Amino acid sequence: MLGMVLAIWSTAFGNGDLIPVTYTADGDDISPPIEWECGFDVGSFALICEDPDAPAGTWVHWVIYNIPGEIRSLEEGLPIEEELEGGILQGRNSWGATGYGGPAPPSGKHRYFFTLYALESRLDLSAGATADELRQAMEGIVIQDAEMMGEYTRGQ
Repeated sequence: MLGMVLAIWSTAFGNGDLIPVTYTADGDDISPPIEWECGFDVGSFALICEDPDAPAGTWVHWVIYNIPGEIRSLEEGLPIEEELEGGILQGRNSWGATGYGGPAPPSGKHRYFFTLYALESRLDLSAGATADELRQAMEGIVIQDAEMMGEYTRGQ
């Protein structure tokens, strides 16, 4: 496994830190900048952002996949469109909308996990997939995953 490095981070907040209001429903509700390092060849990347602390169960904030294997970042404020430049596809979040939906916890502090998946190939999956559909499509082709977490409390 030497050289099998996969790491994810954001230049907007550190792992375990508070997510700036700009990236939440209380601010501009735009996707944060995400970067990663990958020490091996991949066919594509996928990313899911989820809040396991939601009262109704895990709430999906972002589903994005078929990110080309040579890419190492997602810029801030990606368009809310099913298909982005380079064939990148976005799925449906728990609101039933396409793309990123920022933190909007009803009460208390919530954790938001951004999980990056390095995949052997691109996925034969249409735009608009749910997190569950993406997970099913990725079965057997995940090389490695990496995670970062941010927190948010309304009125912080």
